[in-house]
Amino acid sequence: MKPRITYLLFMIWALLFVWPATTLWAQEENMADPEFTAMMAEIRSLRNQDRRVEALESLERATKHAEAAENTQQIIRCDFMYAEIYLDLERVPEAQFYYDRMNEQLETVEYFYGNAAGLYIDARISSMEGNNNLALSKLIEAKKESNDRNLLNRITLSEGEFYAQLPNSTDRAITRFNALRENSDPFEKDYLRARAFMGLADIYIAQDDTENAISNAENALKLAQDNEFAKIYEYSNRLLVSLYQKTGQYDQAIPAALSLLNLRDSLYSVESDSVKSSRYNELMNKTLLEQVDRQRAEISELSESASRSEITVILTTSFLTIISLLAISLYRNNQIKLKTNDLLQTKNRELQLARDAAVQAMEAKTNFLSTVSHELRTPLYAVTGLTHLLIEEKPRKNQLDHLKSLKFSGDYLLNFINDILQINKIDAEKLEPLEVDCNLHKVLNDVLNGLQQSAKEQRDELILDYDTQIPSHLLSDPVKLSQIFMNLVGNAIKFTKDGQVEVIARLLKREGEYAHVYFEIRDSGIGIEAERQESIFDSFEQGSIQINREYGGTGLGLTIVKSLLGLFDSTIHLESEYGKGSTFYFELKLKCKDLLIEELPFEDAKVDYSFDDLHLLVVEDNKINQVITRKMLSKKEITCDIASDGTQAIELAKANRYDGILMDIHMPGISGVEATIEIRKFDPQIPIIALTAISLDDSLEEFYAAGCNDVVTKPFKPELFYDKIGENISEARVRKSTT
Repeated sequence: MKPRITYLLFMIWALLFVWPATTLWAQEENMADPEFTAMMAEIRSLRNQDRRVEALESLERATKHAEAAENTQQIIRCDFMYAEIYLDLERVPEAQFYYDRMNEQLETVEYFYGNAAGLYIDARISSMEGNNNLALSKLIEAKKESNDRNLLNRITLSEGEFYAQLPNSTDRAITRFNALRENSDPFEKDYLRARAFMGLADIYIAQDDTENAISNAENALKLAQDNEFAKIYEYSNRLLVSLYQKTGQYDQAIPAALSLLNLRDSLYSVESDSVKSSRYNELMNKTLLEQVDRQRAEISELSESASRSEITVILTTSFLTIISLLAISLYRNNQIKLKTNDLLQTKNRELQLARDAAVQAMEAKTNFLSTVSHELRTPLYAVTGLTHLLIEEKPRKNQLDHLKSLKFSGDYLLNFINDILQINKIDAEKLEPLEVDCNLHKVLNDVLNGLQQSAKEQRDELILDYDTQIPSHLLSDPVKLSQIFMNLVGNAIKFTKDGQVEVIARLLKREGEYAHVYFEIRDSGIGIEAERQESIFDSFEQGSIQINREYGGTGLGLTIVKSLLGLFDSTIHLESEYGKGSTFYFELKLKCKDLLIEELPFEDAKVDYSFDDLHLLVVEDNKINQVITRKMLSKKEITCDIASDGTQAIELAKANRYDGILMDIHMPGISGVEATIEIRKFDPQIPIIALTAISLDDSLEEFYAAGCNDVVTKPFKPELFYDKIGENISEARVRKSTT
């Protein structure tokens, strides 16, 4: 009967202590995030010290941080770490869940680290299922996908461990472990070394090379002791006890054995912490342990006084009771797992649908504004062009007033279209700040000089208070900076009469090659009511209907300022008192370039170009625009031929000699870009100027790449139009004649 009792006790022990401790689930889902990087470092440290419950708790916080930041790559990193920890605990179903979720995320984002990490997890799962050859092939694929040093070192460690389990592959395993003995991993250098020494010790024990086995086990023990690697510490002590006994080094074996006993006590505490990680499993395990204690007490009493049949009945009952409890536990765990999976999948689908809808709405808005802006610019070119031509023809005074009003309205409409296009380019992430040479003092002076006439009309005094400590040459985007100051100073002038508008620039500090500069635009105008200050930066917001009627404007200037400053990682701030004026201020972090030679101020000389005998090809599909362009050219005694589409333009360019080509971009059939590419195949020298009502999707780089010499945006100012012809066509003819 004793063998039966022993067997039953063994089964009870196996069911209790082999049963997984708990089930932890994360909520949901480059890393230039110091806080996230610190969290991951802490998680690696806790995991390597076998404090996995604390690691899982920290990992849950890291996941919430990644979700809050909506950083898909960080979420993939968290899922990868979850899968690794659950595989360390030999809980394949939980690891498989996070592996599957990683793959779902990787379908929506290109992330080479995530691809490699997924293959690595898949390889570990295959190895745990006993298929080391398949696991090794997946590790080879993972290496090709990754350039992350830590992940590559982890892959190398797994290769060594998998090869060690295969016949006739010991040398390959030793090569991998030796590579990790002197690794330079940025996160887990000592842990990887300790694991490598352990792997080598196991191999040398199998080869009966006791000396090398002891040396590697001692190295592993030293690293584990210094870094509190509990599992490695316990395993290396166990190896050394056996090896010291085998070689007769009993003076070494005894301390190792004592260390092993002390470690088992501490490991019991770690296991207790693991049980606390889930309240449901804590109560269930506690119930099971109490049941076992009661049965053990009954067995102890019955062994002294009861018959063998009574002991058998009690043991059988205990066994069936425990099996029933475990079956209930397994069923409830599976139900929770299924419900959690369903909930996560439902939420993922909802979030995906919401994201797709938002992307489609943004694309529709972008396409609409792109089309509208282009379609508005084309007739606006006719309005402004005809107005200019009529003004040039010396109209009567009463007609001149009407024409000036028409010109003002056209310019106002053009500015309005430009503002809308600018905002949507920023929203569509079509704009990025440049880093080019920038003289900040010159930028501010140019803005104030350009607005002097507006200030005179309002009887305002413009003041520039510029800190001479600011480096004279910086690397930034002077065009976007000019837009910011033009909008802020222009607004200040518009809402200030008989007052002052002051622009202040102060150097706050220098940090290495960067300068922190404070800007302030202060006016003594009408001010902004407190309740309207939060909404003043919204699109089409001007404070009130009365202000809009009295002062005009679109209400887009401050929206553009806010969006442009966002490109520089800066924020606009406002202080205002109604009736007393407003102050807008912000800071910029600008890269210094002190080695540049100070720029000497000079005025651009006005060039008088000769347009005599110029003969051009005008490519334009719009009949009205053809008439206007021809008339504007005839004003300078320039003759031209007209092509109504790209195909006709190519044919005329082949059949005739022209001094230059004015090429419309948006045309039915062959576009201006395609026509330019074809013309360049047989005439690489002829100057080509692109005339385009540029839209949100147009790229100036595309025009230049196709072979255009310059670009003029419709509707354009006549002076600019003639200057572009002079620079690119007249000058080219002069250079050609001299050579």
